[in-house]
Amino acid sequence: MTDIETRDGSEPRTDAYADREALDFIRTIVAEDLRAGKYQEIVTRFPPEPNGYLHIGHAKAILLSYGIAQETGGRFNLRFDDTNPETEDISYVESIADTVRWLGADFGDTPLFAADYFEQMYRFAEFLIEKGLAYVDSSTDEEIREARGTVMEPGRPTAYRDRTAEENLDLFRRMRAGEFPDGAHVLRARIDLSSNNMLLRDPLLYRIRHAHHYRTGDAWCIYPLYDYAHPIEDAIEGITHSLCSLEFDNNRAVYDWVIDHWQDFVRAEGGTPARPHQYEFARGELEYTITSKRKMLELVKGGYVSGWDDPRLPTIAAFRRRGVTPEAIRGFWERMGVAKFNSRIDIAKLEYAIRDDLNTRAPRVLAVLRPLKVTITNYPPGETETFDAPLWPHDVPKEGSRPLPFSGTLYIDRDDFMEVPSRGFHRLSPGAEVRLRYAYVIRCDEVVKDDAGEIVELRCSYDPATRGGSTPDGRQVKGTIQWVSAEHAVPAEVRLYDRLFTVPDPDGGEGNFKDYLNPESLVVVQGALVEPSLAGAEPGSRWQFERVGYFCADPVDSKPGALVFNRTVTLRDAWAKAAEKAATPVSTPKAEKKPKAERAPRSESGRPAGAMEIVRSPELEARRARFVAELGLSQADADVLTRDDELASLFETTVGLGAAPKAVASWIVNVVLLEVKERGVSNIEFTPAELRELIGLVEDGTLSAASGKAVLADMARGGGSPAEIVERRGLRQVSDLGALAPLVDQVIAANAAKADEYRAGKTGLLGFFVGQVMRQSGGNANPARVSQLVQERLGG
Repeated sequence: MTDIETRDGSEPRTDAYADREALDFIRTIVAEDLRAGKYQEIVTRFPPEPNGYLHIGHAKAILLSYGIAQETGGRFNLRFDDTNPETEDISYVESIADTVRWLGADFGDTPLFAADYFEQMYRFAEFLIEKGLAYVDSSTDEEIREARGTVMEPGRPTAYRDRTAEENLDLFRRMRAGEFPDGAHVLRARIDLSSNNMLLRDPLLYRIRHAHHYRTGDAWCIYPLYDYAHPIEDAIEGITHSLCSLEFDNNRAVYDWVIDHWQDFVRAEGGTPARPHQYEFARGELEYTITSKRKMLELVKGGYVSGWDDPRLPTIAAFRRRGVTPEAIRGFWERMGVAKFNSRIDIAKLEYAIRDDLNTRAPRVLAVLRPLKVTITNYPPGETETFDAPLWPHDVPKEGSRPLPFSGTLYIDRDDFMEVPSRGFHRLSPGAEVRLRYAYVIRCDEVVKDDAGEIVELRCSYDPATRGGSTPDGRQVKGTIQWVSAEHAVPAEVRLYDRLFTVPDPDGGEGNFKDYLNPESLVVVQGALVEPSLAGAEPGSRWQFERVGYFCADPVDSKPGALVFNRTVTLRDAWAKAAEKAATPVSTPKAEKKPKAERAPRSESGRPAGAMEIVRSPELEARRARFVAELGLSQADADVLTRDDELASLFETTVGLGAAPKAVASWIVNVVLLEVKERGVSNIEFTPAELRELIGLVEDGTLSAASGKAVLADMARGGGSPAEIVERRGLRQVSDLGALAPLVDQVIAANAAKADEYRAGKTGLLGFFVGQVMRQSGGNANPARVSQLVQERLGG
């Protein structure tokens, strides 16, 4: 029950955040506590209930708490909040502990358990009873609910609230002894039945449950509730910063009540009490999925998914089976930051983080998902040759290659051939050439069909001079496709996993969430062929199938001779491309041409002459479409913000910190870009967190818009906290009516003639008086408040 010392006895790292450019609001709190010497050591925790599997949202909480402990040289606990014996199991304990370690969070040799503190919790409950702060209530659940009142009406005491301490203590001890059935009594805190926070209206502390506990067996038949147990657990372990998601904001009042009286209890027993503090942060819900344990269970039991590790679910077990690495998940949540306001996160950001991680982790290989036979008619019969094919592209600083056999009979993907090619199709078609990756250029000479008219074979010729893919004669071959040798290819089952739902927010639409299940979230491809180097692919190994996507050998089902590959993620965001295509307006009849003199000259691209042509990557195109469709930006602002990655990232990161998208867009387009000019965004000195802070200062009235631009100019040149710049330059906006009134009176007195004109009906002079007051205040007066005062004084 005393503060826990650092593991190695060293001093805490008070300079842990001294050189960081930008801190989220949680780390800012920790940094201030360290500088103030408030704690000997920073101690955080992750406290799951062992009744299910962890999901991607839990990963954020784990990594935040662990990251702060690691960065400050502190300690991180994994503690199981196992106070509900009816739903908990040791299998969940083992799964959660394994998941936390897999994510890279070190919680020491063993996890901790709330059940190990049951005796201390019980003694504290008796202490509360003796002090008149808790009582045994024998009312039914319905009676307690009705007596608690509503948000509009205060609660009222039940018939048992005025029991004596002696009677309560006797009943509570008999509850522990097992004399009463489930539901006969509960222990409640005596706090405030009229509180606006309904959680403070005598919350329940203990209930009777005759159930076997996986850890304590049948030793207990009364169990503490979360709001009572959680702060006690934090205090016993010396937790300094108890981090939880925003839905526990109202619970903090109960948390503090318990901690305050716990400290009295510890002192009464001769100990030195710890004083943990609870802080809440936004969870960050992913789009196109759900994290509700109840709803995921419904999908599992209903057979909509194969189990808790089905790669379409958001559980960490599912991500692991899909081939996602812990580094990708850590990188994703680091990019997202920590905010104070809940929001839904575009799942494309997670997919981007996964691609970015696998790019340098997954060797490149060839695979054909829907094989179409190709016979090279001029290739020497029966011969085979081998190409030394690199495993990594030039932009990945790794070396390695594998032998890739080539023969006269190959397979290509059916999607890479069109008998009647559409415009812009640069792969194989009758009479056209295509490059086989690492091998030769071939030309399609003949198409063979079966009796049903289905294409079953292509007969092609190859150019021996193009070995390795080059064309010595300089002719242009636009397309390059993957292939496998028929003689050497290895069969495989390929599972193409996609987003589980067809809409971003399955819970937000009408009807049942299952109505939005994506029927193509899993497509199983039988009869796919992969190159022979994959014959011994280890379960869990990760690969990039060139031109197809990133894949993982299924850790459960894949084995030599029966390969199974799960698609981890596509190479590009196909959903964004589809959405952009769907959003393309249908062409309409052309309007009658205007005379040439009235039309601006055009470049060859069709843009007005002199207009800058911006070539965007697929990622930037997807961002531009999303900025308009989901964040409500104008097309013009979205165009500007997606000129390059740095500009788009500045916008997205600032929004991710809690700023309103349109406000951020306006500041970047109209202020930031004008300030940085030719220097470019990459050379600005301020961070997204500082821009978010500045916008907040303007929005809450601390700073005027004009002064905000002045602060931004300082930030662009040298960085720094906007609040510090405001104080240093004396730019804080004056909104207090009492402080503004003397200035308004002075201006009116000095301009009596104009005041008379205003009173006579010339109300357009309001701007004159506001401007005079603004000059008198050095620009720091709040113009809206000044306008209010002027109109009050002049009777406007």
